[in-house]
Amino acid sequence: MIRLAVLGGIGSGKSYLARSFGYPVFNADDEVGKIYRKNKNIFQKLKKKLPKFIKNFPIQKEELMSAIHHNENNIKKIISIVHPEVRKQMNLFLSKNKNKKLVVLDIPLFLENKLNLPTDILVFVDSNEKQSLKKIQKRKGFNKKIFNYLKKIQLPVDTKKSMADFVVKNNFNSAKIKKEAKNLIEKIIV
Repeated sequence: MIRLAVLGGIGSGKSYLARSFGYPVFNADDEVGKIYRKNKNIFQKLKKKLPKFIKNFPIQKEELMSAIHHNENNIKKIISIVHPEVRKQMNLFLSKNKNKKLVVLDIPLFLENKLNLPTDILVFVDSNEKQSLKKIQKRKGFNKKIFNYLKKIQLPVDTKKSMADFVVKNNFNSAKIKKEAKNLIEKIIV
């Protein structure tokens, strides 16, 4: 099984490209959403660590944002509880898809969390930072302070780009991205 990981900055179009390959995708952001909606064990752990903020199940994004906004170090507490569960789900995904020709890993902190294997194919999504920021600001619940903190815990985009095996330029034209995905798959799967 070929593991293809999609890298890029926040709002660069990683998830769109990942879905465009036409192979099974593990999307860490979607997985986190499922955990917040369905995992009572994670809720209990978060409530214990952040009792002033985490009150309701399913876990409300607003409560998490409030905790982070109140104290940036709270994101470390959240990550220490949520990331091991995401990793567990990723391993289940990989096991379930072990007979597939290729799987796509859409994990924002893929390199930062040292999830990469030497055999992984790394694809960097290169997008205009101003265009990406404009796109992100339209998202529900956008918070500039939290955005800046998340950006700070990620490797610089230039570092990610230099580590990539392939670079896909994203000008936010869906037809071009789909074509790039098709071309890349043809190069990767010989």
